[in-house]
Amino acid sequence: MWLSMVADRRYTVISLFAGCGGSSLGYKWAEFKELLAIDFEKNAVETFKLNFDAPVWERDIKTVTADEIMEFCKISVGELDILDGSPPCQGFSTAGKRKVSDSRNDLFLEFIRLVKGLQPKVFVMENVSGMIKGKMKGRFNEIIGTLKTLGYVVRCKLMNAMYYEVPQSRERVIFIGVRNDLNINPVYPEASKKIITFREATKEIGNYSDRDFPEVLKKIGILQPKNLWSTEVKAFKLIKGNVAGSISTKWAINDKPIGAMLKSEISIVGIVHPDRGRYLNIDELKVCQSFPVDFKLIDRKTGIERLGNSVPPKMMYHIAKTIKEEILDKLKVEV
Repeated sequence: MWLSMVADRRYTVISLFAGCGGSSLGYKWAEFKELLAIDFEKNAVETFKLNFDAPVWERDIKTVTADEIMEFCKISVGELDILDGSPPCQGFSTAGKRKVSDSRNDLFLEFIRLVKGLQPKVFVMENVSGMIKGKMKGRFNEIIGTLKTLGYVVRCKLMNAMYYEVPQSRERVIFIGVRNDLNINPVYPEASKKIITFREATKEIGNYSDRDFPEVLKKIGILQPKNLWSTEVKAFKLIKGNVAGSISTKWAINDKPIGAMLKSEISIVGIVHPDRGRYLNIDELKVCQSFPVDFKLIDRKTGIERLGNSVPPKMMYHIAKTIKEEILDKLKVEV
């Protein structure tokens, strides 16, 4: 006979290109059991270890095989519930030079190779919105076409994190595939009508600064309308002797989510606090990316880079929770 899966069963997930654990934290909040995380960057792996008990490999994904993953995790082909991955996206990003031939654009092939070898019930792949825009559309069509050849029903959706409890307007492309034999279509979480503002997100954080703030920005800030530059970046040249440097004029606004936290902006220049007297501090950056304040970072500089590269965990929580309730919970097992 057929019985529903036991309600309290912990579903399993493996994270590729795991970074510091943005996706992993979302799956943890959704009560998944992470069997393994993999990333090639040492600082990201060390940060992951500070915050999670799950095993993590510091490996180049090109050297990892499905067989060794299954042996380590003690699973067989088709047993894993979710394979998650966020292949590096610099070649697709609108914040970069957007080279179609960028070798980093091909890392999705490693994700596909491991989907093919592991045959998870569901896969989730996250990437930047730039992959569906302009000259990158050809690569996007190649990616989704290849994913469909693996024996999965595949859907893709452009999601903005601010509709999923993240106080930041950050668009990401989310692919979800469900194995054909399961006869269930991919499902996405419903967007929330409640938007979390910067003021609400940071109301319990102290008003402190943890980096130098140019006096010239304070003077310029007084002259600008309060709602200017909330979602775009402008820069000007500051001349000091013979040295010219760019200074960010991207401001946060109290009554809106902040704009996208790009690694290049928050690690090199900074997002300016609404009071115009300082940059956002590390705790404000954490919560604007939907991490808890007590999430541990190795140091400020590399920690900010980790935050800027990470998947907002609250958005991934809603994706994972929906997959759990609308797909995995509805599967049947033969007893």
